[in-house]
Amino acid sequence: MKVKTISRSIASTERECKGDLRREFRNLAPESHPMQRAREYTRAVTSAKLDRLFAKPFVGSLGTGHRDGVTATATSRQSLVPFVSGAADGEVRIWDLASRKCLANLEGAHSKKVSGLTFANNGSTFYSCSTDGTIKSWQVYPSSSNEEDEEMATQHGPKMTYRAASAGSFQSIDHHRSDDLFVTASDSAVDVWSPERSTPVLSFDELWGSADTVNHVRFNPAERGLIAHTSADRGVGLFDVRSQSALHKVVLSMRANALEWNPMEPMNLAVASEDYNAYTFDMRKLDRPTMIYKGHISAVLAISWAPTGREFVTASYDKTLRIFPHRAGKSRDTYHLQRMQRIFTVNYSADNNYIISGSDDTNVRLWRAQASKSVGKQATAREESSLRYRQTLIHKYKHMPEVKRIHTSRKLPKFIKSQTAMHTVQKESRKRKKENEYKNSKPGSVAFPVERNKVIVKKVD
Repeated sequence: MKVKTISRSIASTERECKGDLRREFRNLAPESHPMQRAREYTRAVTSAKLDRLFAKPFVGSLGTGHRDGVTATATSRQSLVPFVSGAADGEVRIWDLASRKCLANLEGAHSKKVSGLTFANNGSTFYSCSTDGTIKSWQVYPSSSNEEDEEMATQHGPKMTYRAASAGSFQSIDHHRSDDLFVTASDSAVDVWSPERSTPVLSFDELWGSADTVNHVRFNPAERGLIAHTSADRGVGLFDVRSQSALHKVVLSMRANALEWNPMEPMNLAVASEDYNAYTFDMRKLDRPTMIYKGHISAVLAISWAPTGREFVTASYDKTLRIFPHRAGKSRDTYHLQRMQRIFTVNYSADNNYIISGSDDTNVRLWRAQASKSVGKQATAREESSLRYRQTLIHKYKHMPEVKRIHTSRKLPKFIKSQTAMHTVQKESRKRKKENEYKNSKPGSVAFPVERNKVIVKKVD
């Protein structure tokens, strides 16, 4: 008697991952799943809860910090490991971000506050400037391999010291992305330096009819000769190194404390303002900001773009960090700690995974760029697929009431909440007053106010 059996291959009954559960066959026809939307929305709510449950943004502090308030920091464009920070007492420290340990303590690097730090293109040299009127170049890693020589090398002095005769104090410094040049902002001028010369190769002074303190300066990452600056007269301007001329300048309603170019869209720059807001401008049309970013209740002191160019982080006098998406005017997350004081400087790590902040309480802190992202272990294929699915659900249903409430709610300090409520009442009152004035005036006599048009006071060419 012959018996015929049905045989199937193992691949048809098991999943791709070996040792995993058996393959499940599903009917994906919409008519077979009448409650699909309801189940998906329930999963979105659960995903939003899990996202907030695992949100632990604070990683830790770097070593024991400084002995005075941290006023300047810098990350390398060539490596993930080195990080330098400067304090108000003139001390500069070199850190290892992987171990969060201090590699070198350059005591007495400057006699006054360290106002700026930047890395050279080689990644092994960095420059520091101070309000004492000096610029110094330092070596990140000693060249000797002997431990005794290495210990002595960490205590060596600067490679070179620069000083301009006309500069009272330096406020900011930045290095060129490709050329061996760096630019400084001082009390009276914007100077471009070469490491081989002890005097500036180019100086911009009184180009708009008067000399004023320039408090921040940055090279454009794409245009080789373009420099942006902010000044004490509330101005934001552009310089051209090649033509040695001033291009454009606008005067804001309040002073700008810092600016940064978008690394992926070099025509856009973000400005941190004294009026509690941050702004983005298109350098081709500076007479109006492209976006206004709100949320802080005090002056914004520092700003830094993510390497992806899709978001940036702001540091404020109100003791909080806020992360803003490039295309949204509201922050997606707010970082704060009970003991953290005014934040003077902030940076993104080169891998876009961490944020480093320096505050007035002498600490340098490390934060996760994505608060709920797991770091330190390799996720399996199923874990990554599940995480992507949950994030997609949150994004799909982010405008639904329950998901929006869970996904956007943050526990803020009582002072922040009370001040935000007061500012909201004041803003609504001003808006209501303008609307009544517009409605009860003769047609055409009163123009309806546009907030973006009120940011720029005048344009100087």
